[in-house]
This record gives sequence, structure tokens and C-alpha cells, in this order.
Amino acid sequence: MSGKPKLYYFDGRGKMESIRWLLAAAGVEFEEEFLETREQYEKLLQGGSLLFQQVPMVEIDGMRMVQTRAILSYIAAKYNLYGKDLKERALIDMYVGGTDDLMMFIMMFPFLSAEDKEKQRAFIVQKATSRYFPAYEKVLKDHGQDFLVGNKFSWADVHLLEAILMVEEKKADVLSGFPQLQAFKARISSIPTIKKFLEPGSQRKPVPDDKYVETVRRVLRMYYDVKAN
Repeated sequence: MSGKPKLYYFDGRGKMESIRWLLAAAGVEFEEEFLETREQYEKLLQGGSLLFQQVPMVEIDGMRMVQTRAILSYIAAKYNLYGKDLKERALIDMYVGGTDDLMMFIMMFPFLSAEDKEKQRAFIVQKATSRYFPAYEKVLKDHGQDFLVGNKFSWADVHLLEAILMVEEKKADVLSGFPQLQAFKARISSIPTIKKFLEPGSQRKPVPDDKYVETVRRVLRMYYDVKAN
């Protein structure tokens, strides 16, 4: 294994994108191997690299890690983005978990039919503006600090910014009623490592397109249609 973390996934967002975000936020360079064929995937399976027969998989510090949450937790702890004590870590876990719930609605979006996409778009915006964004707006307003936990940049902040930008891709003015989140977005986006990741040419992936969907379906042999919420 090389000194840099190596990411095994598709050339697209999916569950790996949050890992890319967190590594980038920590200022860590990483390599990627994109799965484009069923044969590549089966080689990983046969080699025993995928403990639960799933990707993402990340090679880091002599380990082959699977399970997205475990990978993210390890990166956050390793690069001091996981709070100063158990209480802060619990808060970060809680906020990340809430953000994950919202992001899952978005992650399935590319695999829907055209009709279901319109329903899901409305559903995503409704959930974001009625459940998740009000919660974070209140957290930021109540403690009056720049970051979600301990007034220090953490995994929770990275994850929330990623989610905000994803929802804005569905409705550009979705933050219009959330002044705290507007200010939060501006602050976090200006952090040098984040700003670099948001610039053209970075390893951040674009909105998933039909090619990405077709590749995932082919490699994972997804012969069923995903349904909207």
C-alpha cells in the first residue's frame, strides 16, 4: 500500500463522496481506483478485500477498511475532526447521523425514473426545509458559535456543508429562510482546504449522470428499479 489513502469506488459520488470530502477537509491527498467493470469488482471480492462484499473500500494505514461510517469515523479521529471529548464526539455523531438521513434521500435520486425524480425532488426539499435545516439553524442560533460543535471545525461541519450544496442542486434558493445556515455555508466554504476542494479540477465529483448510473448498475448487477419515497 502507498503512503496516500487509496479509494476504491465508482467515478462518481455515491457513498464515497463524503469520504472524499472529509479527506480533502483534512488536507490529505488521496488516490482513487475507479470500478468500471464487473471483473474489477469480482477481483476485489475474490481477493478478500471487501469484508462484506460491498464498496466503498479505502486502503489507509495498512488497513483495508469498508463500511462508510467506520471509514469516516477513523478519518475524523485521525485528523482531529472528531471533538475534544466523548460529549463532543456524541454531538458530532448525532449531527452527522441527521445529515446522513437527509443525504440518503438525495443519493438514490439518480437511479429513479424521470417521473419519480420530480416527486423525489419535492420530497427532498420538503424534508430539508421542514426537518433538517430548521434543526441546524436552531443549533447555530442557540450557541452563537461559528461551528456546530465546540466552536471548532469538525466532521459535522464538513458533512452539513456537503448536504447543503446537494440540496441546493435541487433548489437553488433552499436556504432563503435560513440566515444562520447561509452564514455557516459562507464560513465553511472559505476554509482553505474546503475552498480548494470546491474549485474546478479537484477530486470532488459532479452531479451523477446517466453514465455513472449505468456503470453502477452494470458492475453491481442492479436489475431492479429504485423507488421514490
